[in-house]
Amino acid sequence: MTNCCTCFSESETNKKDFEVVKIEKTKNVCPMCEDFAKEQIENKKPIAVLSCEGACLRGEIARQAANIICFKLSPEKTSRICLGGAFTKNTGQRNLVRSTPKVLALEGCFIKCSSRMMKGVIDELNPEIVVVDTLCDFDKKLFAINDLAEEKIRELATNAANKIVEKYLAV
Repeated sequence: MTNCCTCFSESETNKKDFEVVKIEKTKNVCPMCEDFAKEQIENKKPIAVLSCEGACLRGEIARQAANIICFKLSPEKTSRICLGGAFTKNTGQRNLVRSTPKVLALEGCFIKCSSRMMKGVIDELNPEIVVVDTLCDFDKKLFAINDLAEEKIRELATNAANKIVEKYLAV
């Protein structure tokens, strides 16, 4: 009797599938975004925070948690990354991700879009990934942002942000 795992070579079992995406280049650059990224790099903040930017409830909770962490709970340690800018252009935001010692990806769900996107443009990227919806207690059958009151979303995001700071940013 043959073990099915020996049917494939190691290279075949480790092979990843990729989707090739064409993104139109632009010469447009946001000077405010570039100034922000430069300032964050100069301030040597040790943690860059990526976030799911999805339009679903889970993405909104992750996005708000990232903002709470970076702008309220731990602004001295963290830099909030513009995922669109970092993914679509090789400018300041991507350089900020590259130059930061630790990248924390707050994913709305198990699909992990933000970290997969950034790994597509920075091969060596190895972020710590937090699936934020696992830190939240709400009806997991809900999908849309308007399925839950804004106050409840803010409460879930704040609670998740506090847990993330305690676990991933504590000295």
